Amino acid sequence: MSAELTVAAVQSVPLPGGIAANIDEHIRLLEDADDHGARLAVFPELSLTGYDLSLLSDEANWLTSPSAQLAQLQAACEDMGIIAVVGAAVREPDGTPRLASVLVRPGAAPLIAGKVHLHGAEAELFEPADQPTLVDVDGWSLALAVCFDVAQPSHAAEAAAAGADLYAASAVYVVGEERRLDLHFGARAMDSRFFALLANAGGESALGRSCGLSGVWGPDGHRISRASGTGTEVVSALLFRSALEHQRRSA
Repeated sequence: MSAELTVAAVQSVPLPGGIAANIDEHIRLLEDADDHGARLAVFPELSLTGYDLSLLSDEANWLTSPSAQLAQLQAACEDMGIIAVVGAAVREPDGTPRLASVLVRPGAAPLIAGKVHLHGAEAELFEPADQPTLVDVDGWSLALAVCFDVAQPSHAAEAAAAGADLYAASAVYVVGEERRLDLHFGARAMDSRFFALLANAGGESALGRSCGLSGVWGPDGHRISRASGTGTEVVSALLFRSALEHQRRSA
């Protein structure tokens, strides 16, 4: 079990052209995260296409064979020894459509973590997952969330009950939602006594202009790191298990 974990919230601006066009940009940003010493790098919701549900009328913008479609990204993760969490629309082998975080890691097939709480028009395209997905990263229990999941306290509480140490969310928050964003992540972190990470989409999306603010919150609910703007930026943080244990003892 590692006493420390370096993580990166990658606030990325998607490129036009769908999945294939964005793979190289994801690898470039992973290299940046690796330069920060990150073991884990988390990208925004639907980072491989951008948040525009109309794009999903084109089947090429879905992951239907993640191992093949993300082979180049997988190879980069192998080379760097880094774990990436990217956002995509995924069709599972049985055809079930998921709005998902996809965990790409050395030595394993991509892991699909579906969004539990769909929002608005998403419910017309996707099926919700049943529960949060947790995975081990160097002895740290990582829980994956997607945007509106964070707005539901029960999602974080369920992750905490399952033993989560880090709650990592891929999301799209826009101008006017700054206060909501900070309350969500500060409250989830403090209530559950875990670290919380936000990778917010940068630039413009179908939902509006990004408010930025990607970063990490400590288990006391206070900010550890934050993006300085609303464009592409890699925001890193060093997490200490001792801080986690201290907050849990004092809870």
